[in-house]
Amino acid sequence: MEIWINPACSKCRGALTLLDTEGADYTVRRYLEDVPGEAEIKDVLDRLGLEPWDIARTQEAVAAELGLKEWARDAGSRGRWIAALADHPRLIQRPIITADDGTAVVARTDEAVRDALSRRPH
Repeated sequence: MEIWINPACSKCRGALTLLDTEGADYTVRRYLEDVPGEAEIKDVLDRLGLEPWDIARTQEAVAAELGLKEWARDAGSRGRWIAALADHPRLIQRPIITADDGTAVVARTDEAVRDALSRRPH
């Protein structure tokens, strides 16, 4: 299992604390430094069952600079959104946990972290 974090994010720190409390085996990825490429973002979106605009942080300053809130949210615009997430990783919602069963969750709550933990092979 891997967790994408921004160390400055309180939700990320909370998720790490819970993973440690539960004795989870995980890898930390500081995605602002180790930026995921477009193919990796597509893979995580598939694992999440979400679209790129579903994991975009539209309140970020760069989102306003790009005019992200006005972008179309349709199949034809999907590539543009994915490229924006790869070019501006601050736009990616966090934390994201890629679970061992091939799925992923946006782990902004303790419940979501526990959901990811429940997806471990037994």
